[in-house]
Formats: sequence, C-alpha cells, structure tokens
Amino acid sequence: MEQTQQQSQQQNELHSPSVNQEDVQQFLTFIMDEEEYGVDILTVQEIRGWEEITAIPNAPVFVKGAINLRGTIVPIIDLRLRFGLTSVKYGPLTVIIVVKVELKVGSKIMGLVVDAVSDVYSIGQQQATDVPDISKSDNAEFVHGLVNVGEKMVVLLHLERVLNLLQETDHDLLAG
Repeated sequence: MEQTQQQSQQQNELHSPSVNQEDVQQFLTFIMDEEEYGVDILTVQEIRGWEEITAIPNAPVFVKGAINLRGTIVPIIDLRLRFGLTSVKYGPLTVIIVVKVELKVGSKIMGLVVDAVSDVYSIGQQQATDVPDISKSDNAEFVHGLVNVGEKMVVLLHLERVLNLLQETDHDLLAG
C-alpha cells in the first residue's frame, strides 16, 4: 500500500513539476476520437455510465436529449458531434460527465457524452500553452490551452465558452 502511494506521488510529481501550489489546477481528462481532453475538475459534479435519455424534439443534432438528475433537467451534449467528430455507437466505456459552470447569467448544468474517462492531472497554469493560431475553426474557441503530460498532449477545454455558445444558439433549450 505504501509503495503504491509513493508511486502515485511520484507520478503526480511527473505531471506537476515544481510549481506554486496556488497556480495548480486539477483536470479530469477523457478520451474522444483517440485524443485526450481535460476539464477543470471543480466543474465536474459527477460521472455517470451511459443511460437512456429523453429525446428533445427539434434539438440540434449534438443535443442527444435530457435526463432528470435529482429533480434537475440536464441537457446531454455529445461532444463528438458538437466538435464535428465522427459519431460512434455508445459502448460500455461511454460516460456522461455532468458539469456545472458559473456564467454571467447564472450557473448551467449539462452532461457531456464522451468515449471514456481517462485520468486526473494536476497542471500548473504556466504549463498550459495557447493553441497555435493556424486555423480559425469554430472549435478553437472551445480550447483553453494545450499541455504535455508525459508522452501525450492534452487539450484543455474552456467549458464556459462551450456553454455560452450553446446558450446563444439554443437559449430556449438550455434555459431550464
């Protein structure tokens, strides 16, 4: 047990080189289309296995429907479809990450359908780099930054912008 804790601590140190602890954020990472994405762990309310959801008529294609989460109606967004990635059949690893984000108009809760949850990383603010300005894609606005974690690169998402864009285009749908 003690050896496992030491290995875990060493692994976290690899992910977080000596940085001021006040500048460190934790990110929950998940996989979509064989790429790893991360969201601020403080926005995550829970992770749920895939379940049947109630379809919403005339909703955008990326809005899969809604679930009732302890009395709160939560819209479910398929991030693959939102980002223009190929749709895949949901499997045993497919999860819904329920997030809550504070916006100027109040807090919004939504579920994000992703292929699988990956890990939690502690990342210093100075470790994240800006997205290269090589294209002006619609999805670039969703990206908060990029960070190298070991041998791989993680795309950090800016959920407030994802929700703001959804709110502008689908205000009535998400107003609840």
